[in-house]
Amino acid sequence: MKPLLFLTNHVPPERVGAFAALHRAEGIELAIYGGRLHHAVAGVEDPGVPSLRIRQREAYALAASGRHRAVIATSAGRVAPLAAAAGARRAGLPLLWWTGIWAPIRTPAHVLATPLTRAVERGADAAVVYGPHVESYLRTHGVRNIHIAPQAVDGGFWGVPGDAAAARTQLGDPPFLALFVGRDIPGKGLAVLLEAWTRGGFSAAGGRLALAGIEPGAEPLPAGVSALGRVVPEQLRNFHAAADVLVVPSIPTRDFREPWGLVVNETMHQGTATIATTAVGAAAGGLVRDGVTGSIVAAGDAGALAASLTRLRDDPHLRARLAAAGHEAVAAYSFSAWANGFTRALATVPGQGTPC
Repeated sequence: MKPLLFLTNHVPPERVGAFAALHRAEGIELAIYGGRLHHAVAGVEDPGVPSLRIRQREAYALAASGRHRAVIATSAGRVAPLAAAAGARRAGLPLLWWTGIWAPIRTPAHVLATPLTRAVERGADAAVVYGPHVESYLRTHGVRNIHIAPQAVDGGFWGVPGDAAAARTQLGDPPFLALFVGRDIPGKGLAVLLEAWTRGGFSAAGGRLALAGIEPGAEPLPAGVSALGRVVPEQLRNFHAAADVLVVPSIPTRDFREPWGLVVNETMHQGTATIATTAVGAAAGGLVRDGVTGSIVAAGDAGALAASLTRLRDDPHLRARLAAAGHEAVAAYSFSAWANGFTRALATVPGQGTPC
């Protein structure tokens, strides 16, 4: 049976297992047309499944080539998504639209492209999305046949107990340890977190805030805050295990709304409590549930974030309860569940289904 054509701008390391699961279930060929873009790391050289590198404008000819049984296009890229959709229609192939966007992007280029993007969304045979937050957004555009492929990390890796003692010792064995993982770009909300940390007076009580992904010396930091620089996954797993709480303080900007935040999945596999803002996809999408699997605060509200940090610092039983519930909930967010989302979408398209 012919493979599915899956066009994407980026294959980060954490997506390799997901594509492998989909290839086992359906048979795919990846067409990769991007690189770093807004991602923290470059894409992998070998995604582990049949693949080729293309320029964005080549997406049309590839989708129209007749070599595939359906086309999956992602919302990333200026030319490729529209070209892939047009190529699929030219070949008479079903089109699946895969997206994590759940709020308007207000850059001039996106505003100009909005009418075409909406037409592709509504014209797709099915849409596959990160979670119910994206589903709700697409429904406001008139999209109806929508299926959820939950965001996942490699549970086999992130679920291995990290060396918490070593990580805490590295940071001076503080009585309370909070962790941030990300880059210092506006949408990640680092400035809000630093303000909350200062407001809460956590350093005066010996607390430590560790910033993974922030280079030491890049800018002055408040007392009790350590920039760890870039850490390899094995080290990051140790910091997840060591932390009392992970903080994801993302805020909405003109060109960014955190699509998901896979760092939440990582820390939940390690059994660590999470604080996320309302601008984090993992919170809007239901993995982080306020008071159940984590704590959710209003995006950009340093006072609310400081209060949540204080509450979790002072209530270890609450921390443990949220951490345990998060650890249980994240088990359903697997690579196979992600692949099953596409299989369900394909099953609604005439003539499609799982290969024998």
